[in-house]
Amino acid sequence: MSERRLVLLAMDFQQDIVDRAGGGAALAAVSRAIEAARAAAIPVMYVRVAFRPGYPEAAPANPVFGAIHRSGDAMTQDHPATQLHAALPVRPGEPVILKRRVSAFAGSDLDVLLRAAGATDLVLAGISTSGVVLSTVRQAADLDYALTVLSDACADRDEEVHRVLTGKIFPRQAAVATVDEWIKAR
Repeated sequence: MSERRLVLLAMDFQQDIVDRAGGGAALAAVSRAIEAARAAAIPVMYVRVAFRPGYPEAAPANPVFGAIHRSGDAMTQDHPATQLHAALPVRPGEPVILKRRVSAFAGSDLDVLLRAAGATDLVLAGISTSGVVLSTVRQAADLDYALTVLSDACADRDEEVHRVLTGKIFPRQAAVATVDEWIKAR
């Protein structure tokens, strides 16, 4: 069997998203996961969602991103609200992937970076559980990655949705563990 190569993806831990989703606990958990990954020489990649000025990527008819046109420049790629949260300092060599849709793969170069890293296994953390995490789990499973979702390093505005996804839906395609369980298993 070939060697397994893990990559930790910290997805949408942006200032505005963390604040709106009440993601402080998930932010603290992903910080622990990042430090553990670095200590184990597991690559860390960050994903953030943002758009070009004027939002040319966001069709007005899109149910998720259509209203973004009315948000001024709050979701543009250079706006402070779309930058990674200050509690997650990126180290040199850790890529920050810019995406234009919900899934970390859609409208980004994530696939190219993962293939270049030789990734076989993805460890996922993100806000929101029902957004970026769900979409990325589905697409990554279709791309044949082995998956682990760090349940306490994910957050959602709806705690019941988070519970159902991490307890019932994700286990069909991914291992689900807390950050501490994942660290112990390393």
